[in-house]
Amino acid sequence: MAEIKDPENTIIMETTKGKVVIALFPDLAPGHVARIKELSREGAYDGVVFHRVIPDFMAQTGDVKFGKKGGESFNPGRAGMGGSDKPDLKAEFSATPHVRGTCSMARSQSPNSANSQFFVCFTDAPWLNKQYSVWGQVIEGMDVIDAVKKGEPVTDPDSIISMKVAADA
Repeated sequence: MAEIKDPENTIIMETTKGKVVIALFPDLAPGHVARIKELSREGAYDGVVFHRVIPDFMAQTGDVKFGKKGGESFNPGRAGMGGSDKPDLKAEFSATPHVRGTCSMARSQSPNSANSQFFVCFTDAPWLNKQYSVWGQVIEGMDVIDAVKKGEPVTDPDSIISMKVAADA
């Protein structure tokens, strides 16, 4: 297992394919890190599907409204169109590059529209640099992310079983 240096700023995400450990970047994107931790601590991500998974690009998840299996608004056809009941976040763009394992917030055309959805890069994606808020990096389990079922939309998608701040695990 990867060495967890800062449990308060590390996420442990159990998926239907296995465990992923993510180091958070609170200095880079404090608002986004705070939101990821808040939603994780509420259990909001538990049961959420990977609704958009594009080979050689990224795996997207985090729609806690329409993408949460067993949730009152779960709708596979609308997964990817929702967020949380919290306000959207102000962009925290940085020069940190989108490389393999980068965790970044998904958003609409509006730079300040990130809410709960996020993606993990399979490969380097330099065209995303300085346009999406990078909040973490996979430090263990990229093989798990690689194994997530692909599709746009995904048929019978993989999901997050639980997502916790390491300090709480």
